Amino acid sequence: MTSSRLEAFSDGILAIVITVMVIGLKGPETDSLRSLLATVPGLLAYILSFIYVAIYWNNHHNLMISITKVNGSILWSNNLWLFCVSLIPWSTDWVSRFYTSTLPVMVYGVILFFTAISYFILQNQIIKYSDHSKIIKRIIGKDLKGKTSTAIYILSILISPFSVFLAEIGYITVAAIWFIPDNRFEKALGDK
Repeated sequence: MTSSRLEAFSDGILAIVITVMVIGLKGPETDSLRSLLATVPGLLAYILSFIYVAIYWNNHHNLMISITKVNGSILWSNNLWLFCVSLIPWSTDWVSRFYTSTLPVMVYGVILFFTAISYFILQNQIIKYSDHSKIIKRIIGKDLKGKTSTAIYILSILISPFSVFLAEIGYITVAAIWFIPDNRFEKALGDK
């Protein structure tokens, strides 16, 4: 199978994930300011989750330009990653309604953590199979952003029983770390 089919399939799933999130976004119950303000937590949770999905879409695209064909390991690793991403709308809905409660905030972090781990697995499978393995390893380097993100997820999950607010700041921090697009792949491989 060519990598373009895998990328198209992944793009479709990511579009569905965003669609499910926006459908879950609740509008104000009445025409009052109070009702509008009551929707702010849901809107903020949606924005953060949308940013996460967009970051993954950007990074997935960058990873896909490094290969032209895929094998079974890459397909299954990609499906594992897509499964984890597909749980983001569910956890977004829960945390948007109970953003001051430990369990929803913790579960949101666990899903983000497993999404990151599954992406790391996918990245490693692509490095193994790509014709550009050495270049990809050089581009990714020590993956400080990835390792820092994982550490922040773990810390945020562990701290959530004591401070939901600090856990949420951790999730926002990871999104901020990745918000600026990474153009190292385009520079090293050229955008196909």
